[in-house]
Order: sequence, then structure tokens, then C-alpha cells
Amino acid sequence: MQGHGSGRRRAAFRFRAAGFVLLVAHLSYVGWLTLRPLTAPWVTAVSLEPLATIRADLALGPWEATRSIGGALLLLAPLGVLLPLAGGRVTVYPLASFVRTVFAGAMLSLTIALVHSELTGQIMNVDTVLLNTAGVALAHLAVVPPVRAWLRRRADRKQAAHPRRQGREGEREEGVQAVASTIAGVGIAP
Repeated sequence: MQGHGSGRRRAAFRFRAAGFVLLVAHLSYVGWLTLRPLTAPWVTAVSLEPLATIRADLALGPWEATRSIGGALLLLAPLGVLLPLAGGRVTVYPLASFVRTVFAGAMLSLTIALVHSELTGQIMNVDTVLLNTAGVALAHLAVVPPVRAWLRRRADRKQAAHPRRQGREGEREEGVQAVASTIAGVGIAP
């Protein structure tokens, strides 16, 4: 008979596996999208000056600005959800999760920008890296904390519905501690 913990481990493994597969699929798409050769009639000048490209896009009008800025925000935004999903942790310090996810998104965006500039011979665009990173951060903040809270509430409800399972696990832990203390020859303090 399998315990309640093995079911949780299997579910966590499935979430991690699904997150990893989706992450690889998304990164493959991003790689294809960003590193393929393009023929474009008009492309804004690339710049190492922060926010210069964003100002140039805004000067082109609302439609072009929305398309350009929105595209840069959305390109890596799924990473804000897929990276924590691939990690598979429900109970984690929210700030640490956010920082790890945004840092990984920023490093990936920077890597893509550097590879793109090497392949095309263009100067790296800092605004693209900033917008990609902002997209990862916004997606993470919008989705991950509420979903983790929902999953924790769901787990608490299941645990409250099955108090016997909790008692058995607690008894097992006490038994393991007692065996470990006798093996080591040291008693457990009250």
C-alpha cells in the first residue's frame, strides 16, 4: 500500500517534468525566433543607452510602440512561470523565488542578445534585455504567488480531511527518531 507521501512525490515529479518539457519547448521557439535571419523594411536602431530604443518606439506611434515593446515583454514572459514550475517547489520563500526567476530570465535574455549580436553583426540592444527581464518579472508576480497559495490551501484541505494520515506520518517520524537515537547511543531531550 502506497503512502500519501508517494502520491505527492509522483505529482511533484509530473509537475517538474511538465515544466521542464514546456521550458525546453519555449526556449527552442525563442531560439528559433530570435536567431533566424530577418528581412525587415524598418528596424529601430540598436543602442547601448538604456531606454533609447523604447523612446524611439514610442515616437513611431502607439501601434508600433505597442507591437515592439509588447513583443519584447512577451518574448520571455513564460519563463516567469515555467522556471518555478520546473523547480517544482510549492513551499518556498516568495522573494527568493522571484529573485532566482528574474535573474535567470535576465541572464538568458542577455545570452540571447549577445549571440544575436554575434550572428548578425549588430550591436546588442540593452532595452530588449530590460524588457525581456521585465516580462519575466511581471509574469512571475502575476501567476506564481497566487498559484502557489492555491496549491498550499489545497494541500492543507486534503491534510485536514485525512487526519489519520497525518498521525501515522507523525508516529513514523517519532519511531525513526527513536531508532536513530538508540543507534547513536544518545537519547532525545524532552
